[in-house]
Amino acid sequence: MIDLSKIRYRVIVMNENGNQYNIGDYVHNLGWEENENEIAMRSSFTAKNDKTSMGYLSGIIKPGCLIGIFASDGSSLDEEVARGYVETWNPVEKNSSNGFKCTCYDELYKLQKSQDNRYYASGTGTKSALESIFDDWGIPHGDYEGPNVSHGKTVFNNKYLSDIMLEMLDEAEKKGGGKCIIRASKGYVDVIKRGCNKTVYVFSVDNTQSLSQSVSTANLITRVKVVGKSDDDGMKSVDATLNGSTEYGIRQRIYTRGSDETLEDAKTAAQEILNGEGKIERKMTVQSPDVPFIRKGDLVYIMSGSVSDYYYVKSIQHNADVYSMTMELEKVEQESAENEKTEEKKEYNVGDIVNFHGGIHYVSSYPDSKGYNASAGKAKITKKNGSGKAHPWHLIHVDSESNVYGWVDDGTFD
Repeated sequence: MIDLSKIRYRVIVMNENGNQYNIGDYVHNLGWEENENEIAMRSSFTAKNDKTSMGYLSGIIKPGCLIGIFASDGSSLDEEVARGYVETWNPVEKNSSNGFKCTCYDELYKLQKSQDNRYYASGTGTKSALESIFDDWGIPHGDYEGPNVSHGKTVFNNKYLSDIMLEMLDEAEKKGGGKCIIRASKGYVDVIKRGCNKTVYVFSVDNTQSLSQSVSTANLITRVKVVGKSDDDGMKSVDATLNGSTEYGIRQRIYTRGSDETLEDAKTAAQEILNGEGKIERKMTVQSPDVPFIRKGDLVYIMSGSVSDYYYVKSIQHNADVYSMTMELEKVEQESAENEKTEEKKEYNVGDIVNFHGGIHYVSSYPDSKGYNASAGKAKITKKNGSGKAHPWHLIHVDSESNVYGWVDDGTFD
């Protein structure tokens, strides 16, 4: 348990030469936020342009500088809670003093501002698709605890990279992969499951400024229709119709079945739409003293006269000047919580890097194909589910440690 009265902040700037300076005494209007449908964290502050031992502050803080925000709870806990690179540098001149405002974004901002054309072959895994974007944009990635389902052939033209990744995760969720978020931490980007925080903070009427609830059916989906390819006249076949809570009326969503997608997979995806959007929306807004260690995607517990339950943080704004924060929350549905806590079976897809255990690799996937010994090591999955079925995975070594280059059996890698 933390003592909110002992929360303290410090702000560190790293200049173009790699030197670090504590500028906390010169900063006010300090805040940072993570918003729904955005992947980058935004931070901002106003700095007095005073003269320091290293010169005026405006000569230290420049566009492109790295800013780190740290928080302490008065005990041993002192950690980085936000970071970003100065994107906007706005001088402010007043009669009494001069200063400037800075707006910063973390590593993921470049993906929100960059468009690209991306092609993914049928069978590409979610993890491989996302990590290829991080690698191409030079963003170090850390933990990947997100879904890794197999996607059909996918083409994105002139789309923002953040939208591409969110669409891939959304499709993976519809295929049963679970709800995950992308967020950066200490210079690395992670793809994590919601609610994976080890410390769950409890908020009640006694330790909050306000608790506001809303219940809405405005965005409710009650029916999903699965359609196939268009015929020569442009008409699409209706392959399946799944109903949800139709007592609220028919509010229909169309799911278009991919050219190489089975009907069963399409129906599973349609059911996931109903699971996610076929429920009454229950939201809560909480304003409270600041707990700077809470982030978007975290799990919190709310206790009030009308509710005692778990919620996910959908968006959060921290205001260090007045030691307060505002959270938009989404109620944890019991079925959703159980699904997300269930240990998923490991799924491998084209593009994944795996550890080959060593053994036989074959010249084809057919039962009577010739096989040769191959040494253990890291390899890349280049094909899956070969026509012959006997040896379903095609691996190619990625370094000199292994010499695997062929079709291998299930269970020969992890």
